[in-house]
Parts: sequence; C-alpha cells; structure tokens
Amino acid sequence: MARSAGNTRLKSARLAAGYTSQQALADALGVGVRQVRRWESPNPPWPQPDVQQLLTRTLGQDLESLGFKAPDGVAVSGRRRTALATTPPAASLAAIPTQAVVPLQPATVAADYVAVTRSHRRLYWSVAPTTLHPPVIAHATLGCALLSETAGQTRTVVAASLAETFMLAGRVEFFDLREPERAAQTLLRALQAAAEADDPLLGSAILAHTAFIPGWDGRRDEAVERMTASRTYARRGAASAVLLAWLDAVEAECETRCGNSRTALNLIGHAEDVLAAGSDRPSPEWLDWFSPVRLAAFKGNTQLTAGHLPQARETLLAVLGSLNSGEEKQTTVILGDLAAVEAAANSPEAACRYALRALDQLERTWYATGMDRVREVRRALVPHQHKQCVRELDDRLYGWSTTVSALVR
Repeated sequence: MARSAGNTRLKSARLAAGYTSQQALADALGVGVRQVRRWESPNPPWPQPDVQQLLTRTLGQDLESLGFKAPDGVAVSGRRRTALATTPPAASLAAIPTQAVVPLQPATVAADYVAVTRSHRRLYWSVAPTTLHPPVIAHATLGCALLSETAGQTRTVVAASLAETFMLAGRVEFFDLREPERAAQTLLRALQAAAEADDPLLGSAILAHTAFIPGWDGRRDEAVERMTASRTYARRGAASAVLLAWLDAVEAECETRCGNSRTALNLIGHAEDVLAAGSDRPSPEWLDWFSPVRLAAFKGNTQLTAGHLPQARETLLAVLGSLNSGEEKQTTVILGDLAAVEAAANSPEAACRYALRALDQLERTWYATGMDRVREVRRALVPHQHKQCVRELDDRLYGWSTTVSALVR
C-alpha cells in the first residue's frame, strides 16, 4: 500500500514561508520539532490554543488551509486583512499590507525580488533620475503586492527589500529631483516596510534620510529629533562603525545647513574617530553611499562653510583625487565645492575652471545637488560677472543643452 504524503498543505506553506526544514519552523514557533512532524503527518492533531495564532500568522494561512480539521464544536476564526497605515498613501505609492493572504508565492520570490532591488541600487549611480525613478516605484508597488502573498521568512526578506526600494526612491526624489515633500511620503513608506521586516538598521538609515528634509530647510529641532530616533534604532541593530560614522556625517550636514559649523566639525571629528576605531560588525549591503572618502567630502564642505578655506581646499583636493570612475555624482559635488572655495578666496578664474569641469560631468551624469553647487558658485561670482571667465561660465550654464536638461530632469 502506498505511503501517505502526509499534511502536504502545511508542508507547502512552510516551504513558501521560507522555512526549509521542520526544525526551522519549530524554532520560529518555539515548539519541538516532534510537534511539527505530527502536524505534517497524515492525521495532524489540532494545534493547542496557545500556538494557533502564532502558527497562522507565521505561515499566513488559517488552520483549515494548513490542513487541520477542527474537532467537533470548535469554532474556526476567519482570515482578515488589514493595512499598516491608516492615512491614505501618497499618489502612485501603494499602501503596505500587514497580513498575508492566500495563495502564497513560493519562497524563491524573495530572492528574485531582492535581485531587482540590488540592480536598482547599482543603477542609481549612473542612470538619469527621471529614467530610474518610475521603475523603482513600480518595483515598490510589486513589493507591496507580494507582502499580501508571502509569509514567515519569505515575507520578512521581501519587506526588507521593499524598505530599501522605497528608501532608494526617496533618495532620488530628495537629492536628484528636489521634491522634499514627495520624498517625505516615500520615506514614510520605507519606514513602514522596515517595521514589517523588523529591521532596525534599515529603520535607522531611513530616519536619518528623513532628517535631511528639515535639516536642509533650517529646521534644526526637527532634524535633531529625527537623528535621535535614528541613533536609537542603530543601537538596537548593533550598527557597524561605517553606519555610525555616516549618522554623524548626516547630523553634521544638517548642523552646517542650520549655521552651526563648529558643532558640525565636532561631529565629523567624532565620525573620523569611529572609523579609525572600527568594529567587527559588518555593514549592510545597501550602505553603498558612504566611506571614509565620503566623510572627507562632508568635512571639506563644512570647512568651506566655516570659512576655513585653506583647509577646505586641501581636504577637497584629496577627496577629488581619491574618487573612482563610478562616483560621478559625488565628483560634481566636490568640483562645485572647490569652485566655491576659489570664489570665496577671490580667485574667479580658478572658480570658473572647477565649475566648468562640474558642468562637463553633469552633462554625462545628472545630479541636482551638483547643479545646485554650481549655481551657488555663480551667485558668489556676481562681483566678477564682467570678467571673461564668468561670461564663459554663463555660456555653458545657460546654454541650450544645459538649460533644457535642467528643466527636463
């Protein structure tokens, strides 16, 4: 007589949720592996009341769908689906569901979704923002749908990747498209997804990004409060030295924008100490926007703002020499800051040379933050606007190609 396959419904749900062994599910539920074997047997016993809710929540299906038959006289609660946010989502952004519903996707969907997220992360450094942003948002919409069709470890992986996707979209909106209000809504979605994944390091990074919004607008108290929250989440997640140093750099930039250069330089000094001390905690894969060179770039800009021109020039030249060919966006910012140093030092010719180099780079890789730096330099050069070098800069800054590109992007 053929051997029964057992409770295939439970086994399929377990695998779809990312628990590749009975022991893995037992560990997640806090029960013995023998209990899971009994549940996957041909005649699974009805789960005890204290584990029923945990079992259905972990696997995303009700007990009957998991192959259990309720004893006579036992009521079976129905499934329900809720949404995390009570407020309506921003335009074009899907709400993040909080409870899985059948049918479940296979566990492989998590790796497939992560692969696209990883590709978008790499494309950010070279693809025009208006080209990259729509597929990133579409990928986020897909991720929200997948949260309704996954459970357990599979759902956790999708939620974390969704949080990263929304964070990338928010970065594009804030740094590249100059849409802070839109970025604020997108980063809120990112934080909600990070909560679904219970990933405190992602939460820390997202909160730090939200601090840029009031910080760049001069609203120091709001920025400081968000950085406090960010550091709290970083402690929960055992952050690496690189992540902790980046948090110092973010707060330093906010302080610089709010006119507190001395505080900012102290923060950068602390970040340098943190990096020098190091740690045995690895940085998350998604933390690809920060390094000791990037910290030096923050420092050079702060020195410039503080009026420490010789130090700023030295720092920024060292950064420019250390950037590789894949850091085009950062290159435009450094060139813009060097131009600003020379403008402040009353060297218009040198300022224009750096500004023109920045425009050359912007024609290849657009970055709104870099263009902002060039425009700030041009405003600083108003006393020299009748010089030939400034007129040549104007010809490039307001040429047909540059003007149309700036308006389109």
